[in-house]
Amino acid sequence: MTEALIETTDVYKIYKMGKMEVRALRGVSLTINRGEFVAIMGPSGSGKSTFMNLIGCLDKPSKGSYLLDGIEVAKLSDNQLAEIRNRKIGFVFQTFNLLARTSAIRNVELPMLYSNAKNREQVAKLCLEKVGLGDRLDHKPNELSGGQQQRVAIARALVNDPPIIFGDEPTGNLDSRTGEEIMEIFQGLNRNGKTVVIVTHEEEIAEHASRIIRFKDGKVISDRVVEKPRDAVEEIAKLGNPVEEMV
Repeated sequence: MTEALIETTDVYKIYKMGKMEVRALRGVSLTINRGEFVAIMGPSGSGKSTFMNLIGCLDKPSKGSYLLDGIEVAKLSDNQLAEIRNRKIGFVFQTFNLLARTSAIRNVELPMLYSNAKNREQVAKLCLEKVGLGDRLDHKPNELSGGQQQRVAIARALVNDPPIIFGDEPTGNLDSRTGEEIMEIFQGLNRNGKTVVIVTHEEEIAEHASRIIRFKDGKVISDRVVEKPRDAVEEIAKLGNPVEEMV
């Protein structure tokens, strides 16, 4: 039996620019079930990033309903939204968003500061080990490759053990092999029970998901199941031995 985790019903997002109205979302109704791996695609201006911001509780709908794990998001205060984001959602961005002068382990600890979590350093170390950076704890971002920085960002998204991981173009700044390595991590997280939702422009990256939703002009134009998702481990094997990354 499937269980709805993200459920939007006739959602609109309208931005007012002077006397003009820009309808970024136009009546979007979607359900993402617990444990799914979903890729969201569409051209620039299609509404996919607006939708990601909305389901990530970074924004509220202008009209319509959004239930996150049974909670009506439109009725929450800004403080309640922040708490929901901290407990239920982990974000991974294209630009990594790491603090430049701060070590990997301290960057990963940051979300736990807001939740007053105990054993922060121990949990951060464990999450870095999960993404293969157990030997890079004290390295600063400029001492890490792009792929390693994205691994730090993924570890940071995991520290509060959220049920949902959102990736906004998570492989956009990475070469093909490193992108596959990042998708291997996402696929592993999904197999271990995390619900994963990514926004991407890249067809090959989207094919790693088990479902692809396409947006155009603020509407969903297609929603299909991927019968045989692209296996990141197999793709990495095809690429052969890695070229040593220069840091």
